[in-house]
Amino acid sequence: MMLFMPTIVFSEENCVRNHSNEFALMGKKAMIVTGKHSSRANGSLEDVEETLKSQNVSYVVFDDIEENPSVETVMKARDEGIKEGVDFVVGIGGGSPLDAAKAIALMIANPDKDENVLYEKQALGYIPVACVPTTCGTGSEVTPYSILTLHKQRTKKSISHKIYPTVAFIDGKYLKTASKSCIVNTAVDALAHLIESYLNTNSNDLNRIYSREGLIMWGQLKDKLLQDKITEADYTNLMHASMVAGMAITHTGTSLPHGLSYMVTYELGVPHGKAVGMFLGGYVKIYKDKKETDEVLNLLGFESADELKDYLSRILGDTDKAKELMEKNADSILSNEAKLKNYPFTITKEEIMSML
Repeated sequence: MMLFMPTIVFSEENCVRNHSNEFALMGKKAMIVTGKHSSRANGSLEDVEETLKSQNVSYVVFDDIEENPSVETVMKARDEGIKEGVDFVVGIGGGSPLDAAKAIALMIANPDKDENVLYEKQALGYIPVACVPTTCGTGSEVTPYSILTLHKQRTKKSISHKIYPTVAFIDGKYLKTASKSCIVNTAVDALAHLIESYLNTNSNDLNRIYSREGLIMWGQLKDKLLQDKITEADYTNLMHASMVAGMAITHTGTSLPHGLSYMVTYELGVPHGKAVGMFLGGYVKIYKDKKETDEVLNLLGFESADELKDYLSRILGDTDKAKELMEKNADSILSNEAKLKNYPFTITKEEIMSML
């Protein structure tokens, strides 16, 4: 067993401003990577800008990150970063800006490389990355993963390089302005990370420290998510569950539900967390080690996989439209060695199709 978690984590209210010196240690000029709206609405962008100013660190804002960011957007930001002479990156937002920030940091550090290097297995350096998550699902602030949209292949795919953030600033207050659907969808993404990490070829007693804690915490929040009765204390707990879920998949990777979700998101425009959640109950149901699935269900407070599946249907809403893609999606998964190897049993096309 091996455990490696290199990211420094500050988790507290106002942690960005409380630990402003961390930014000064990273470099002299930052590129802030974010989207157009949410980081301005929830105050996270202002916190980072004011903190950088207090440390006399100059910066440029790149706010063109779309949902499910593309390779093309990463390269656009890379070109601006090189032109501006930035030497570190600050990602602010949900999984899209955080994942993009890592890929941008890689490409800025390698100005002689083109976009193809993102998916080539070779050792490359990257400039430092700080992450400020503002949703409760991705866990990207503590993972080495960067998942980008490949329009040419009509899907999403993790780049070939492991890029760990230097530091993460986790503050539940940034969830206060998020919509109910955003909180639910991203929280379900965190749940998927926890389940797919626990029920995984690469799981062991050491890395299950993270998934076990997250499953217990998620189980305590599930009724509040269903009833839309989230308190300020719950915001902190949702962010914590997302963080430990990220730590869990750092050691195991994700499995079949994530692999199946990418086509649904690309082809149907279904938000990532909802797309993953569509397959989660079915994954638990087909998983062949029933002792382990019983452990997961017990930690969450569900009696059965069917109860979990029913809960997810209620919280996520309609999932029927993904059925039209299932045969093509199943064929795609059966050719996806990276996801298949994280499922520790043989699996048939019929079993995959039964997951929806």
